[in-house]
Amino acid sequence: MGELIGRGGMSDVHRGTDSRLGRTVAIKLLKPSLASDPAFRTRFRQEAQAAARMAHPTIVRVFDAGEETVVDASGHETQLPFIVMEYVDGTLLKDLIKQGPLASSEAVRILEGVLTALEYSHRAGVVHRDIKPGNIMITRNGQVKVMDFGIARAISDSSTTVAQTTAILGTASYFSPEQAKGEIVDARTDLYSTGVVLFEMLTARPPFRGDTPVAVAYQHVSEVAPKPSSFNPQVSPALDAVVARAMTKDRERRYQSAAEFRSELELAGAGHVPIHHEPDGAATALFSHDPHAVSGSELALKQLSEDTGMVRTQRRPPALWIWAGVVSIIVIVITVMLWAMNLSPNTELPPTSREVPVLTGQTFAEAQTALGGLELQATELREASATVPADQVIRTDPVAGTIVNPDTMIKVYVSSGKTAIAVPDVSNISLADAEAKLAAAGFQLGLTTKQNSPTIPADIVLSTAPAAGAEAHEGDTVDVTISSGLVLLPDLTGQTLSAATSILQGPDLQLTATAVPDVNCPAQPNDPIVRQSLAAGDVPQKSQVEITYCSGK
Repeated sequence: MGELIGRGGMSDVHRGTDSRLGRTVAIKLLKPSLASDPAFRTRFRQEAQAAARMAHPTIVRVFDAGEETVVDASGHETQLPFIVMEYVDGTLLKDLIKQGPLASSEAVRILEGVLTALEYSHRAGVVHRDIKPGNIMITRNGQVKVMDFGIARAISDSSTTVAQTTAILGTASYFSPEQAKGEIVDARTDLYSTGVVLFEMLTARPPFRGDTPVAVAYQHVSEVAPKPSSFNPQVSPALDAVVARAMTKDRERRYQSAAEFRSELELAGAGHVPIHHEPDGAATALFSHDPHAVSGSELALKQLSEDTGMVRTQRRPPALWIWAGVVSIIVIVITVMLWAMNLSPNTELPPTSREVPVLTGQTFAEAQTALGGLELQATELREASATVPADQVIRTDPVAGTIVNPDTMIKVYVSSGKTAIAVPDVSNISLADAEAKLAAAGFQLGLTTKQNSPTIPADIVLSTAPAAGAEAHEGDTVDVTISSGLVLLPDLTGQTLSAATSILQGPDLQLTATAVPDVNCPAQPNDPIVRQSLAAGDVPQKSQVEITYCSGK
């Protein structure tokens, strides 16, 4: 294992090299406190295998998993579980948030990537359970990568205690209410935590704070989250509404899928407030400046229902109230009837409105058919995308969920595939510098192979495939050939002295040839070589080779 590149509540992460494929990887070594639990090790292997089957651009790949035998301070051998993951050259989202609130547009873009990853994993039947900024990476070119799928499940499903689990997961700031109460979790649990991440990106702070993790978890169960705009006035009411629904305590009123969450997030990012038909009283409970509003109401109702010492002094409302209500209803009915009778019979009603459907992932032909069925028109616009496959719909303008009139022209943005970019020239630089230069251009380092060279020092890049200047796609891997620092020395015995000297000093070897006469054997015509100081095979560059020929009588 190489240098330590990260440390968390449950693991240390080291940089490593896959010797078989010649690629840089990240090795996550879990803490000894987990290794002592056999149930966890078994569950961890199963979850690592499940995570390894997921292949998506927004998910950090898992390549391998196993156990490493280490000797602790007392001299006892311990089996430490580890996983080998894709190495991501980028920054953790939690480190970006430490610098202050993110711009709303950037927060929306990053969260769309997270929701894309969750939509894929949820379809695969994998619930993350630990969505937080510390598990989200942003690459140098801005791509979102979610990691640690399956690990949180392995922890929670093993015999690990609640106290250990809290320590492992680091903080209760992103717990859903059902997690805090120890209930069964599902995909909507991830969506609640994602809402908390959105809140923190917009405000640079979590929605709830407390002296202990238990205090924070209690707030997730009993208190309503404040508006992000109460901490950052730049946050729009549309994003306030999205955070509110994502962090709804009742799972049935929360977003029901990552796709639904992403659709409304896109709508809010465009400045449109999502409209929901909430049950009576829900509108006032979504957000509250008083963090005790909900819990206080529930407590008061509970006290009223349990307090047998309270005596009602009035069995029914005053008669005046009843008659006032009846009169008000009669006045309203008469007013509506008069208004309806005075309408002009020739008045044309506005045309029936249409809602732009979700077309993401469809072909343009499928999108055109769907829009045509709603009496909407479609125009195709091509746009490069690193995440959406070619010929699939990326988004629409107006966005999905927007109410429009029939015959409205809908712009359908269709992916033309990944952006075609030229492979940079990384020859004559070190492998580490070449990897950084390729990553900056949008590529990933592929296979690394060694090749002999008489002049280029060891570990310096000789060439790439595709070659420098050739076009490839953003996110593609580039294979690199580096110098071994060696040359292939042939067997020179039997060669004439002049021929052997030419071979050694020629452009393919550029070695130093030293002729050594041997007086113990009779000289022969053209001085054939009888011995060489270095055996045939790979030898270091610029080596000195003594070639012996017979010079005796």
